[in-house]
Amino acid sequence: MDDPQSVLEFWLGEVSPEAWYVADPDLDDEVRERFGDLWEAALQGGLEHWPNGTVGTLAYLIVCDQFSRNIWRGRARAFATDPQARAAARRALDHGWDMAAPEPERGFFYLPFEHSEYPDDQALSVHLFRERMPETGAESLLHAEAHEAIIHRFGRFPFRNAALGRDMTLEEQEFMDQGGYAGFVERFRTTPTLRVVD
Repeated sequence: MDDPQSVLEFWLGEVSPEAWYVADPDLDDEVRERFGDLWEAALQGGLEHWPNGTVGTLAYLIVCDQFSRNIWRGRARAFATDPQARAAARRALDHGWDMAAPEPERGFFYLPFEHSEYPDDQALSVHLFRERMPETGAESLLHAEAHEAIIHRFGRFPFRNAALGRDMTLEEQEFMDQGGYAGFVERFRTTPTLRVVD
């Protein structure tokens, strides 16, 4: 079975940062082929010994919060290990393990909160990207704030509705018709009033 180092060598070495957040069927296939069994092991609790320090936790978060989205893109299982990722990320914050990771890799400790549909997690995500990613976090902060604004507006991510079998409200359908998340981010860049005010 793969170990934390093999996950990091692949995601941080072989895959470029530009590809981390882009839907690419070829990359999805490669992640599924190489790490599908590892993700299944994580889902079943078989990797609970990994989150015990910066390196192991970072690899665990990549498996549970990133590979899940590659392997199961567009399906409900893409979010199946999100609770485990959030729990591991909280433990990392408690121990300060995130701060031992360089930027931009440090952002993987905060993405589980950005991916959450809970408002408190969204506020934490924005805080972490703002305060703990000073060198490379501007674009990440923009996306964290955009996610927070969407949760503030809808209480959930409309772009997950199809995968999760949820009915779309009229307002959510309008959001999707205007380009969904990508369209919202472009509007968000130039419209400060879309941001959540503390």
